This record gives sequence, structure tokens and C-alpha cells, in this order.
Amino acid sequence: MRVEKSPCLGLCDHAPAVLVQSLPAKASPAQTWQDLVAATATRPLTYVDGDVRLLTALCGRHITVSLQEYRRNGGYQALQMAFEQAPQSIIETIKQSGLVGRGGAAFPTGLKWESAAQAPGSPKFVVCNADEAEPGAFKDRVLMEDNPHAILEGLLIAAYAIGASKGYIYIRGEYLLPYRVMQAAVQEAQAAGLLGERILGSDFSFEIEIRRGAGAYICGEETALFESIEGKRGFPRLKPPFPTTHGLFGKPTVINNVETLANIPLILRLGVEAYRRLGTPQSPGSKLFCLSGDVNRPGLYELSMGASLRHLIEDLGQGMRHGNDFQAALIGGAAGAFATPQHLDVPLSFEGLRAVGIPLGAGVVTVFDSTRDLRDALFRLARFFAEESCGKCYPCQLGTQRQLEIMERVLEGKPLPTDWERLQDVGWTMSDASICGLGQTAASAILSAMQHWPQLFRPPKELQ
Repeated sequence: MRVEKSPCLGLCDHAPAVLVQSLPAKASPAQTWQDLVAATATRPLTYVDGDVRLLTALCGRHITVSLQEYRRNGGYQALQMAFEQAPQSIIETIKQSGLVGRGGAAFPTGLKWESAAQAPGSPKFVVCNADEAEPGAFKDRVLMEDNPHAILEGLLIAAYAIGASKGYIYIRGEYLLPYRVMQAAVQEAQAAGLLGERILGSDFSFEIEIRRGAGAYICGEETALFESIEGKRGFPRLKPPFPTTHGLFGKPTVINNVETLANIPLILRLGVEAYRRLGTPQSPGSKLFCLSGDVNRPGLYELSMGASLRHLIEDLGQGMRHGNDFQAALIGGAAGAFATPQHLDVPLSFEGLRAVGIPLGAGVVTVFDSTRDLRDALFRLARFFAEESCGKCYPCQLGTQRQLEIMERVLEGKPLPTDWERLQDVGWTMSDASICGLGQTAASAILSAMQHWPQLFRPPKELQ
């Protein structure tokens, strides 16, 4: 028997989690390693709920929706509707819906599609970014495991809208079950004539290829993901040019997140007006939130944009575990920022959180109660970024190492008098000078903590 360190398994609602014979399992502190290996690995069940059940209508039952069941529930009707319209009309519908990327960047989806559709060059590609590697994130895993055809339908509509003939689904290497489920869904779609030549009797032909990652967090960055698909090392590219004009294999490419693509069929079936009734004027629609940490009921929750953090934690998450007080929530994952008790009533929308300096990101909410030493969490975040930096640019390569060294001293309670200023300098240098989002956000959570809890970073004698 061999025990090895594992990357995030997308089971943050079931921590501690392990892989046994390449299959995910939930570990109990009372179990030994021998017990885990001897036991039959079972699929941990993620609790799925929310005030709105559109994206998750067929999720949370712990079965994978077949093509037959998906079609019984209106599946692929949106694709048929799309074929009855001009591609530009589909793009206009997505623009009017106000849908923005759900993977963290929040770029308007319709504008991205329009740019790729208008770009010269052929062939064009669409890519589904399923490299869900953000600590605390598991929404894409649930969507892939439970309702894979919603993702395929969204990808097909995107391809039709921009004139792409081939698509890729890039799934992180640790996601073996989602990979198998998506493979089976693609085979189902091919057998039913939903992929291949002249789909549904139209003039549109399209094929999908699934690729697996190899454990690199950086490959969640869109251009590093392209490099990986092309068989190269996952290094991010300098921008511009942008993917919509020079993407995969140097051709016009649309890359969307799993959750973003799952929204597409809903928008076409519901219509723009009905879709925009959800959420806020600036952040229409619903959003999936991955709630984990010190709450009684961690899980995946679908909320209308604009619901409060308090509602998510206290009502849906059933409050703090063991009755402890709420200390903070890290919103947006490792690249996010902290919410404190004064932020509990802030709306969970792009503009609501932006107003208080917190990114919504991919919808990750990790809760810490009053018994937690946040220095330990911050050290782990610093170590994560130091290990995951690809090393292409010096601000990130060196900055993440210096940040880790300082946070190690902070964790030990022995920060140097100059560490406060140095930590800020390193953080802002990475933010301003790194070439991709990893380095630009590697210090976000630490800088946020410095703002809220400066005493954690000061030498003890300075606090006397």
C-alpha cells in the first residue's frame, strides 16, 4: 500500500476526501489507511438544493440523467430552436440575456461569441473548460456527473452560433467519474444523431473530443488549456491576441465554463424576459454556490443572483457547525477575498460583492468559525500558489515563493518587522506584473486578510 498526497478532488463538501484505486471516497478520521483500501469506494453524495432549481433541476438525485430522460424534460429542444434561427440571432439572444461567464472572469458571453463569429479564419473551435481546480469548487463536477447532456447542448448551440465544426471538453485529470460520464453522454448523442453530420436534419455538422488534464491548476487558464490540448506544456500566452481571434491552434475560439454552457439551453427555452426576471438587473439569472467549511449542511446551492450571504449560510447551510460563531467566509476560492460578519447581508451578485472589494469568482464559499486560526488557512493558500505557479513569469514564480516564506513565519508567530511591508509589496507586484490570472490573484486572499486582521501579521512586540 502506498499513500500519496493528492490535489483537490472536487469533494470539498466531504472533506477529508481521498482517492482509493483512482475512485473518490470520503474518509473518516476514525478509519485507518488499511480500512480505506479494504472498503469498497463509494461515490460521495453532494447535497444539492436552492431557492431556484433551473440548472440543478435534474441534479442531486445521485444518478446520471440519460439522454432519454433529458429529452423527456425538454432537452435538445433549445438546439432545435437554434437551428430554426440565424446564428447571429442566437448571439443576440445571449447578449440580451445578460449572461456572463460563470467561471470567474464574468466576461459577457454574447460578446465573446460575437467576436469569434466575426473573426476571419477557419476552422473555428468551441471549448468547454471543465478543468475545475479552484479549491472549494465542485459545481462543475456535479453538473457533469448528474446532467451531462445540458453541457453538450450548450456546447452545440455555441458551435452553431459561431460557425464551429469541432469542440473540445477539457476535464481535469482528477475527475475520473465526470470523464467517464461525459464520454458516455457523447456516445449517446452520437448514436442519436445529435453529433456528427447534418445534426437533426440541418446543414450543421459538429464533433466533440474529450481531453483530460494532468493535474496542473494553471491549465484552468484558457490559453494554458489551449497549449495543453495542442500537446504542449501548459503555459499561459500573452494577450492580446485574444482567443476569439487567435485561440486553439491559432484559430478563432470560444471557451466557456461548464456552468456557463449549461445556462444556454435554459435561456433559449425560457426566453430572455423570463430569464432576466431572476437575479438583479446587472447580474441576471441564477448562480451555483459551492458551500463548504464550518456549516451544518455543506453542498451545492442554486440561488437567484442577489440573495444574501446570510441566507446561504444560515438558512440553506443551516448555520454554523457546533453552534460556533461565524468568523469569516472566503468567497471566490483561493483567488478570492474574505467576507466578515459585517458582510453577511451583502448581495451575492457581481456588482454587490464588487462594491465591498470581494470577487464572486466561481461561486466558492468556504466558511470559517471562530475557533479557526486563519493564519493556518492563509499559509495553505500561499503554499498552494507556490506549488501551482507554472514559472513562466518571474513576478509569479518568485513572488509566490517569497509570499510562502513570509506566511511560514507568520504561522509560527515569528514575522520579521519588515514582513508587513514586504508582503504587501510582493502581493501588489504579482497583481500588477504577472501575465495571467494565477499570479494576478495569488495574493488576493492574503491582502484581504491583512486588511481585516492586521494583528495576525505583526510581530507580538508591535502589538503590546
